Amino acid sequence: MEWKRDWGLTARVWLTGLLLLILYLVFMTVLLAFGAGYWLIVLLAVGIGLVQYFFSDRMVLWTTGARIIAEDEYPDLHRTVEKLCKEADLPMPKIAIMQSPVPNAFATGRSPKHAVVACTDSIMRLLNKDELEAVLAHELSHVKNRDILTMTLASFIAMIAAMIMQSFFFSALFGGNNQKNGGAGIIIWIVSIIVYAVSTLLILALSRYREFAADRGSALITKNPHALISALNKISGRMDVVPVQAKAKVESANAFFIIPALSGNTIMELFSTHPPLEKRIANLEKVEAELRGF
Repeated sequence: MEWKRDWGLTARVWLTGLLLLILYLVFMTVLLAFGAGYWLIVLLAVGIGLVQYFFSDRMVLWTTGARIIAEDEYPDLHRTVEKLCKEADLPMPKIAIMQSPVPNAFATGRSPKHAVVACTDSIMRLLNKDELEAVLAHELSHVKNRDILTMTLASFIAMIAAMIMQSFFFSALFGGNNQKNGGAGIIIWIVSIIVYAVSTLLILALSRYREFAADRGSALITKNPHALISALNKISGRMDVVPVQAKAKVESANAFFIIPALSGNTIMELFSTHPPLEKRIANLEKVEAELRGF
């Protein structure tokens, strides 16, 4: 079966992106109308966004402690990724290993030519060959779909709103210029709070859609959706017995993981970047039916 789009999923992705664009245009209109001085913050957000985009691979590797490995260190893993890249028509990415009892995997990098695919040593022990292939194919699907670019662009407006909220707070705290701006400053602050809340919800929805798309991509690359279903069940089951301290150490990278490592003591559980496991399995079963021609 060819790399075929799920047009329902694609429509939801584009609709979410359109809503973010509309929100951005409305927000920029408010800034122009009530506070042109905030363009310095916009430019700063652009700069931060560019740093995130161009250096995302290094930043994620640094925060997770993952290490780029040579081919002779893990030859089987290299051969597996190489085979999957041929199936997916992708260039060979760098491969990294992360020492952690949390069984997981992630992909990062601004483009297919600058990608890194990483997995923990524990996931390699937990999964069998087909299941590990399915997980790696999921991560390669993120690369093929250019999800780092998608999420960087999507988070731009939330970043601007957050910086304006912080600027207003510290300016009010230390007696800045917001009192001089009067009602205009208050309006910008309130609008920033609303924009941040709405854009965050839209970004989370977009992230969940990208996970569905990567699951679908894995099934199409491997022609074995059941292997990913089995892998997701195993990872989820193991996550329940991993020590809370171990999950807390890697929790900042949850948006990148195939299954988030929630420690149970943060607000992150209330705003998931991933769909519920049962919905992911239902989505994969739908792809399996497509592959069988039903």
